[in-house]
Amino acid sequence: MEFIDLKTQQKRIQKQVQEKINTVLNHGQYIMGPEVFELEERLAKYTGAKHCITNANGTDALMLALMAINIKPGDEVITTPFSFFATSEVISFFGAVPVFVDIDRETYNIDANLIEEKITKKTKAILPVSLYGQCADYDVIEEIAAKYGIVTIEDAAQSFGATYKNRKSCNLTKISCTSFFPSKPLGCYGDGGACFTNDDKIAEKIKILRTHGQAKRYYHTEIGMNARLDTLQAAILLAKMDIFDDEIQLRHEIGARYTKLIKDIAPTQKILTENTSAYAQYTIEVDNRESVINKMKEQGIPTAVHYPIPLHLQPVYAGQYKAGSYPKSEEAASRVVSLPMHPYLDEATQDKVVAAVKESLK
Repeated sequence: MEFIDLKTQQKRIQKQVQEKINTVLNHGQYIMGPEVFELEERLAKYTGAKHCITNANGTDALMLALMAINIKPGDEVITTPFSFFATSEVISFFGAVPVFVDIDRETYNIDANLIEEKITKKTKAILPVSLYGQCADYDVIEEIAAKYGIVTIEDAAQSFGATYKNRKSCNLTKISCTSFFPSKPLGCYGDGGACFTNDDKIAEKIKILRTHGQAKRYYHTEIGMNARLDTLQAAILLAKMDIFDDEIQLRHEIGARYTKLIKDIAPTQKILTENTSAYAQYTIEVDNRESVINKMKEQGIPTAVHYPIPLHLQPVYAGQYKAGSYPKSEEAASRVVSLPMHPYLDEATQDKVVAAVKESLK
């Protein structure tokens, strides 16, 4: 059984992918070829954002966003402790300080009602994560950001294709960032990412920053980085965009069916009524996680843990944050386990997964 079935998807679009790859091979513009700009237009149209600037990966997208607002050493950025390491890593990379806010225990996203008390004169940005494919409470977060004149950056690495109050993820904040890592809801066949914004100046700055700070050829106005999305990956993403709406609908149906089958067996992420999730993961909570994982494995069911160690307890931050500081994140991190989730998960396979969960929890 596949945890994420990329093979079935690849077979579905094999012809279209090969045609687009052949087009790139024929024109030979492997860096910043026409497919890159076509993809940016298509992604911007999909989200409703004015600008999309593709880049090399989701981590670079976050770094470019922070560079675009001039993050400096000593600045504070408010974020969640329950996420993949890249979220806090990029803050620390610039010498800024991750200021963690605990999660809402039902959604696993940052508790928007706890953010304001963490704002100081050093706060430069809020960086919420749309975890497992569901958007955080961005109306509340944006109201706080506007009150204090700070910027919100959505880490939408897992939520491309999700909606919040009928608005698309990646068009909810000043800057949004996503990832096209192969296992994401929209993934390429390597690394890739993108930034989204409605601000013309920020868009232009990110475009310059992603190409060595180059405003025009050999004319550098910023200290930037090499963070371009290559043309072959753009071509693959264009082929995948043709089936993306269908895949998102399938994810919705599979996620809803999981919840119906599992809600009385184990806690699951609560999807708020104003949200739709991209279901990058389908996650439940269990006692004795290692035992459950081993029993699932014995029945041929793959699982994963997203994420076993909260960010504030990572070894690199030893001495900076205390265990027990963010109890909800720590509790979730000790209990969560993700089940197989992808658009091609048929009902028979899903029933097998649920039966294995029941058996493993006995």
